[in-house]
Amino acid sequence: MGLVRKRVETLDDGAIVALYWQRDERAIQETDVKYRGFLLSIARNFVRDLRDGEECLNDTYIGAWNAIPPSRPSHLQAFLATIMRRVAINRYNANQRQKRSASEFAISLSELEELVADRGDVHAELEAKELALLIGRFVRGLPERQLYVFIGRYYLAQPLAKIAEELGCGISTVKRELAVIKGKLKEYLEREGYCL
Repeated sequence: MGLVRKRVETLDDGAIVALYWQRDERAIQETDVKYRGFLLSIARNFVRDLRDGEECLNDTYIGAWNAIPPSRPSHLQAFLATIMRRVAINRYNANQRQKRSASEFAISLSELEELVADRGDVHAELEAKELALLIGRFVRGLPERQLYVFIGRYYLAQPLAKIAEELGCGISTVKRELAVIKGKLKEYLEREGYCL
């Protein structure tokens, strides 16, 4: 006799956001039911320890509770992903100070290092903001598949194998696509006057 999983009914995002606006604690429970697995997968890309991932999840729920209201996200999953990413990066940085092992985040950052090397001068912060705007403009212009690959690798820090699995291709194909995207990004940044 096989194991039968019971399908859990979830609220739509609008109903969950409405619970947050009503300051109803069921909002967090409903968020957990619907997005727990997704959010933990993001956390795992940044931090290796399961306990750290769970703490990131709890901090994400607190962040959502504190942000809604006044925010009223139109896309709750993306809103939560952004909070989780920020929380997980902070946890990653804290762990690095304690010399823990490298994560997918560290690996994915190292892949972009040659394109966005730190200048280390007084204009660095301004340049970083300008660079972020340029990269954002570039990414928004990518075809859907390349956008998925770029965001998956460099925003969500997904392992190459996970991206390949979701696209139904091999890891080498994903690596080639990333190389093409990075080449285009390099050309774009140079055309915009960003010296590499």
